[in-house]
Amino acid sequence: MPKQNSAQHFLDLIQKSRKGKFKVYIGMSAGVGKTFRMLQEAHTLLRNGIDVKIGYIETHFRKETHELLDGLPIIPRRSIFYKGKQLEEMDVQAIINLRPEVVIVDELAHTNIEGSKNEKRWQDVLEILEAGINVISAVNIQHIESLHQDVRQISGVDVQERIPDKVLQMADEVVNIDLTSEDLIARLKEGKIYTADKIPSALANFFKPEQILQLRELALREVASQVVRKVESEVPRNLSLRHEKLLACISSNDKTAKTVIRKAARLASYYNGSWFVLYVETPKEGPNRIALDKQRHLINNFKLATELGAGVIKVESADITDAILKVVAQKNITTICIGKPHFSLFKVILSTTIFRRLLNNLSESNVDLVILS
Repeated sequence: MPKQNSAQHFLDLIQKSRKGKFKVYIGMSAGVGKTFRMLQEAHTLLRNGIDVKIGYIETHFRKETHELLDGLPIIPRRSIFYKGKQLEEMDVQAIINLRPEVVIVDELAHTNIEGSKNEKRWQDVLEILEAGINVISAVNIQHIESLHQDVRQISGVDVQERIPDKVLQMADEVVNIDLTSEDLIARLKEGKIYTADKIPSALANFFKPEQILQLRELALREVASQVVRKVESEVPRNLSLRHEKLLACISSNDKTAKTVIRKAARLASYYNGSWFVLYVETPKEGPNRIALDKQRHLINNFKLATELGAGVIKVESADITDAILKVVAQKNITTICIGKPHFSLFKVILSTTIFRRLLNNLSESNVDLVILS
């Protein structure tokens, strides 16, 4: 190993050791008990002599949860005057200055008030971790970026506050707070989640048994994939299965490219593998030859792929199949992901006479082809 690379590797190890540990409680919905569990853990840590402080907590004035604040040191929030109102946000700098061993930070997906240093609370948390402070946080399954469309299909709710999958993947520990749909609905009816005036609306919308069951499944799957990732990262490479490398192929005409990107992100997350998004620009798709709206969609798709942890590859070629095969060879790709046959990219490949060569090549090189719905 060259001296420079060796030095950089050692520096990376030092910086990693200085970072705080990150624990995330995850649940299928509001009211399962994530905040309650975090505060219970804070009391346990405090009794054991650990310097733990509340950086930001949202009890929603739930009696049992709110009572747990007694005896816990709370870092005052930062007051901000915004649009004629006095609002509060977590004081990140105060947390870093006080340097507690552990800080509790609720609602990881929260969007900060305009004018804050960071746009999102998860970015605040990363800053706190970089300062060497351990963080315990919480998030609901519907706030994970790659599950956005699944959650919308299940619940009919278009969740606006989301966190990139990479944030959860950075966690040293992910704990699922699980309840049956019956128990969760019982808690709702007892007034332990929302005030009485909001209960009928909640029962008619988000808190339907069939929806809760599906969201519960998503949460369990997510935590299971985190466990798989942790196990694989601790097993020597020569004893583990092949390291997956996925390639999601999109085109400028692909109206559902976001679906392909998100599903590829989920596969990469499940297999704890690296992944790329490939766009092949044909002579007909030069910047001056495709509509501005398509160019905008492409840029947005590239941005989404980057946020989800993909490497974006853009190549110019008149032969899409050849371009795919070259990237597969260069990046040692193990799985190619494309859309269903009605997606334009698949049609282009299928219509060429060398489609059989693509399949033969993938078969010979032990590369899987996944057609995403």
